[in-house]
Amino acid sequence: MWQRKLAVLVVAGGVLWLFTPRYYQGPVNDHFDGTRFFNPGKPMDKGLLTVLKWRLTSKREPWPPWRELPCTDHPPRRVEGNALRVSFVGQVTTLTQTQGLNILTDPIWSERASPLPWIGPKRVHPPGIRFEDLPPIDLVLISHNHYDHLDLATIERLWHRDNPRILTPLGNDTLIHSRVPQARIETRDWGGQVVVNAQLTVRFEPMHHWSARTPLDRNRALWAAFVLETSGGRIYFVGDSGYGNGDYFRQAREKYGGFRLAILPIGDYDPRWFMAYNHMNPEETVQAWHILGRPFMLPTHYQTFQLADTGYAQPLIDLRAAMARAQAGEDRIRPLKAGEHWWVDGEDGGNAVMSGVGRKTE
Repeated sequence: MWQRKLAVLVVAGGVLWLFTPRYYQGPVNDHFDGTRFFNPGKPMDKGLLTVLKWRLTSKREPWPPWRELPCTDHPPRRVEGNALRVSFVGQVTTLTQTQGLNILTDPIWSERASPLPWIGPKRVHPPGIRFEDLPPIDLVLISHNHYDHLDLATIERLWHRDNPRILTPLGNDTLIHSRVPQARIETRDWGGQVVVNAQLTVRFEPMHHWSARTPLDRNRALWAAFVLETSGGRIYFVGDSGYGNGDYFRQAREKYGGFRLAILPIGDYDPRWFMAYNHMNPEETVQAWHILGRPFMLPTHYQTFQLADTGYAQPLIDLRAAMARAQAGEDRIRPLKAGEHWWVDGEDGGNAVMSGVGRKTE
């Protein structure tokens, strides 16, 4: 009898192995064991059973039903030189304009952050920029493969319209090419870089997170933060990250010295016993901002998709309390509503090819 059970397990394991996606194959290093990526010294201790426990005990705080935005952003076609304009589209999708380049971070224009169009977390408001109002997109940065960050439908729309360059950590190109075979994708490991042009170099740095699209592909693709080096200063973009004792933020400060702008997540952090590994709460984000040298900061990852137990309004309430404790005003940390934009450093847009104005939602 036991021989039969063993045979069944062996066959089942073989079938599972056959159907387990392999997005990347490369040499073993301090964060890749030859099969899966990991955070060095901080192994993830929450598996499927822990996810089920959270789902069964979840006490979700209220979120509103669908609501229209009072206005959406109508960005300029280009922003030249060192002027820096950033627009908050929603979740961690931002449009960053500087050096004559239009850069999208983790773009998602889909209605749901899900593999299926009829189920899964749904937007509570439209994107802060209508897709047809986007200027020509030159560069797309994708931090990792979770559905609210890597949205294949949006990538396909952008490819058909603008054919942008896509920069993403190792393994995510396999996912994107499964939907858009012709997409122009450049992947790098932590510590890698891409020279976009004479005005911009993008560097790949660690962030404390994980990846998965299905139960079978956990940590098969890498996650990363980005540092955008320009003559006007460095921009630090983190899509998702646990605080992880602040180690990666200290490393970034030591390596680069300082930043002009940090784009950091603040939301979807409850319950802490489950979410702390994945997502910073606002208090931790402000601590990270302090470690980074107190640059200008744009908070993200709130009031778009309900992905945790955290209430709709709570991230901004907690952020303002953390800002007060850190004696940080909105001249340094600027929470935006989706559809709003910010001329960083107080730039008035004088170097823009076309001035940007808000547009009422029709």
